[in-house]
Amino acid sequence: MSYLNPPEFVTKMIDAGETKAFMSTRDTVIRAYMAGAILALGAAFAVTVTVQTGQPLVGALLFPAGFCLLYLLGFDLLTGVFTLVPLALIDRRPGVTLRSVLRNWGLVFVGNFAGALTVAVMMAVIFTYGFSMEPNEIGQRIGSIGEGRTVGYAEHGAAGMLTLFVRAVLCNWMVSTGVVAAMMSTSVSGKVIAMWMPILIFFYMGFEHSIVNMYLFPSGLMLGGDFSVMDYLLWNEIPTVVGNLVGGLTFVGLTLYATHGRTAPARNRPAPRKAGAPAEETRVKADA
Repeated sequence: MSYLNPPEFVTKMIDAGETKAFMSTRDTVIRAYMAGAILALGAAFAVTVTVQTGQPLVGALLFPAGFCLLYLLGFDLLTGVFTLVPLALIDRRPGVTLRSVLRNWGLVFVGNFAGALTVAVMMAVIFTYGFSMEPNEIGQRIGSIGEGRTVGYAEHGAAGMLTLFVRAVLCNWMVSTGVVAAMMSTSVSGKVIAMWMPILIFFYMGFEHSIVNMYLFPSGLMLGGDFSVMDYLLWNEIPTVVGNLVGGLTFVGLTLYATHGRTAPARNRPAPRKAGAPAEETRVKADA
């Protein structure tokens, strides 16, 4: 599997964040657009499989195919750059500023949304035969997902918002773990295996992913879901983006950086005790 140990792949994380911070606007948007589109296709595929088989686990098992594909092609998701790019700032890489970090996040958000929306329109055409008929069974399911995960949260008020936020935190804890896990290996098979596991967990558990939602919710609106654009923004997308940022940066980026990128000095070990020497004598010598 060509495994890299944690200090090695944490250095790769920081290097990747630095590269993304200085990437041109054109390349950043293109890569983000393609990432949003491919992940949206993966989500459409997973929902289709779930509806046709009646087994959500089967859909979750197959959903990571889209994530692995976009990562291997070098495209960028907002959830990934939330974790990687700030590390270059924290590590004080020359030229990396808060402005460059925010610029990267903004461009990736726009690109991801445009890519996901493109696929949402295409799939809505397929599910309705060019909007000439009611959505098929898969289209109806997507509409119900959008309704349940906007209005459904709103019905619980503050408790619903808290639940949404926590689901978003847990989501990017897993998704960013998948991004980082791919850096543990230099082989394609190793990268795919490492990415597959945490992505499977996030999708099956129903955690909230801001880019997947960029496909599901606009698509749901086009397919007759009973919720509004404002419901989508206030009761899903905006809190999900914030939760994804907290989850990826706090539980993946900063923790790995703190313990493997900037490892604390090891504690002094006591001197080895000689055979037959009293334990107290050994401690005294060690202290001296």
